[in-house]
This record gives sequence, C-alpha cells and structure tokens, in this order.
Amino acid sequence: MNMIQPSYLKKGDKIAIVASARKISLVEIEPAIAIFENWGLEVVTSKNLFNVADQFSGTDQERAEDMQTMLDDASVKAIISARGGYGTIRIIDKLNFTKFKQQPKWLVGYSDITVLHSHIHNLGIETLHATMPINFTKNEEATESLRKALFGEQLIYEIPNHPLNRKGFFDSAQHDIKGELIGGNLSLIYALTGSTSDIETAGKILFIEDLDEYLYHLDRMMMNLKRSGKLSHIAGLVVGGMTDMKDNPIPFGKTAEEIILDAVKEFNYPVCFNFPAGHIDKNMAIYFGKKSHLKIESKITLTFSI
Repeated sequence: MNMIQPSYLKKGDKIAIVASARKISLVEIEPAIAIFENWGLEVVTSKNLFNVADQFSGTDQERAEDMQTMLDDASVKAIISARGGYGTIRIIDKLNFTKFKQQPKWLVGYSDITVLHSHIHNLGIETLHATMPINFTKNEEATESLRKALFGEQLIYEIPNHPLNRKGFFDSAQHDIKGELIGGNLSLIYALTGSTSDIETAGKILFIEDLDEYLYHLDRMMMNLKRSGKLSHIAGLVVGGMTDMKDNPIPFGKTAEEIILDAVKEFNYPVCFNFPAGHIDKNMAIYFGKKSHLKIESKITLTFSI
C-alpha cells in the first residue's frame, strides 16, 4: 500500500488541539498555544477540551465528538493531541474516518495516541509521533523537531551507538535498511492485538517505547509480539525510551533492553536502542508510515523521505 502524506503546514494554517484521553487544563497548554501562534499558525481548541469526567477529558461521547469534529473539518490542517494518559481506545470505534480519508491531515501525539497512529496507518495515511502541548516547555529541541516535521523540513537524526545495538546477521549492506517506520507505545500495540486497529509489521521498521512497566510485563508483551508474528518479518527494530521500568522483590534478571534483545535473538535484522523518542523530555518527532532510512554503524542515522 502506498501511504498518503498529508500536506505540510504553512503559515496561516489552522490546527486543532483535542484531548482523546486524560483531562487537561488551559493553564497546562497555554505555553504551547503561544508557541504554535509564534510559528504563524491559527490555533483552535475543541469544544469539550477542558471538560472533566473522572480522569478523562470529558465523557467518551464528548471526546469522540471533539475528535470527529476536527477529523471532518476541512479547514483544520493538523490535529494535535493535548496529552496522553488513557482513553483513546475507548473512543476509536465511535469515529468515522470517511471525510478524513478524503482530506487527510496530520495527526500528532504519542503514548496513548498510538491507538490513533495504528488505526490511521491501516487507512494508508502517514501520522506524526511527537511531543504534545503538555510537554512543550520540557525540551526546546523536541518542540523544534515537531515544527520541522509539520512544516516539511528535513529530519535527520544521528545518535551514539548503544552497546546492545545489533547490526544484524546479514552482510554489511544490510546495516543500511529502508522501510516505513511504524509502531509507538508497546503497551498500546499489545492492547490493540486482534482488533481492527492492529498493525501489520512485515517489511517495516518497528519502533517501540514504554513507561512505568514491570519488567516481567515487558517480557510478556514482547512474547505477545513474537507469538503474533509482529517480530518475525520486520526490516529492523528501533527502541526508544524504556522509562521508569519497575521490578519485583524477586528480580526478573534482565534489563528492559536485554529483555527486548532476547525476544528477537532468533531473527537477523538490525536493532537500535536508546533512540530519543517516547516518554523522555527529548522526545524527537518521527513520521509513521513514511519511508525511512536507518543506518546502524558506529553512529545511528535515521532520515525520512520528504
């Protein structure tokens, strides 16, 4: 399937901030609104954005209504998720993507927004895994990478080698791999297994990251990906932040990185650890669905087709 790329933004374009998961306040996103406006963008906020229903940003119906409105509004050129948390999986089946497919726009976010990334990937449309308004003031470089991605400026990342990185068991030419980058939060990829939002990984570069998980549960999720075939035929594996991992009183015996490497030991593709994306302050923007070029040598290089 040839992926569809939404149009890059230009000054004067309208973007919408929507919360599909945890509740958010105006104070928390005011700095981001100012930054967007400084980029020359017109910012609109969804009708129910600041509603509260337990931990959620409004009821399931209210959050779905907000997302549907912005999916359907042709004047909105990008939908920016205010924050993650939990809740997007509760509304994904309430959404109709008919108009969105006719006039695609950038969908931006990470963490719980993996639900939308995966679902939209299956529609054949590129999305943007990047920092969200609640995080804009945490790292200037991450926020600037989002601006570059939205406006279609070249993204090239060079990161230091990690001791557990694996070039693969091919000849040297195979250290240089190309394919669509897909994935997101491991817990959500795991939760979507068997649903209409589940992703096909064959021939693609899989990106995973996670936060606040027990090591044994990380192992269980990797076993799920392995047994469901998601790790069998990928072109390469990119591992982002494995942040604040927890262990039991009886230690699991491996680090998060060792657990992941163990799950893919029988496969021969390259593996890259410590990529700067995920639940970390320096959460750099990456395109999902876009052709990417990953080179694992003394340094790691990731570039995207523009």
